[in-house]
Amino acid sequence: MADQALALHPAGTLPDEQIVKRVLAGETALYEVVMRRYNTRLYRVARAILKNDAEAEDVMQDAYVRAFQHLDQFAGHSAFSTWLTRIAVHEALGRVRKAKRLEEWDDMSESKQDGIQAAQIGSNPESDTASGELSRILEQAIENLPENYRTVVMMRDVEEMSTSETAECLSITEDNFKIRLHRARGLLRKELYSKAKISTSAAFPFHAPRCDRVVAAVFSVLAVLQGNPSRTA
Repeated sequence: MADQALALHPAGTLPDEQIVKRVLAGETALYEVVMRRYNTRLYRVARAILKNDAEAEDVMQDAYVRAFQHLDQFAGHSAFSTWLTRIAVHEALGRVRKAKRLEEWDDMSESKQDGIQAAQIGSNPESDTASGELSRILEQAIENLPENYRTVVMMRDVEEMSTSETAECLSITEDNFKIRLHRARGLLRKELYSKAKISTSAAFPFHAPRCDRVVAAVFSVLAVLQGNPSRTA
């Protein structure tokens, strides 16, 4: 698992800020630590916005590369995890705006929306091993939420980010966030959570193969940008 690989890394217990300083000082390989630390969060956030596994992974890679390129601009005014998540959110929303998906979605009839949602919910070998049928029911319920509501539920209830951090990442006020979350939970219905009897943190897993794939892809891009064809630990 990705968290096990992180725990075995000699720098796996270092605070984010120390890792950032060491990466900026030339220890580029340490960037893997923060990637493995936040892969699940960034995947869940990106997927909540895009509803597509492949695009979510692309956003993660773009966000990590962009963050690395601007690592010297991290001023520490907020947590590194917040700064990194905001980059991923902006990358994902940029893709949505570019494709004009929000406008097209709003213009669709309700029956057409339902048809698209049903077609997009399919079996996934990784989710099949996550938490069984109850977890899939919960994932489907979250998947069916409108994008604004789906994102806040994914960040607050699934990823278990704090109210203040989630609001900051989404560039909205805490009051606005609380309203969205309240409405989202109303759509999901309290009885769905009580019947599922599972933790929302088990939904939308990001297993080791994906984690390894994203880490390798990011370092490949960074190697090209730095003119170094290989990565050394």
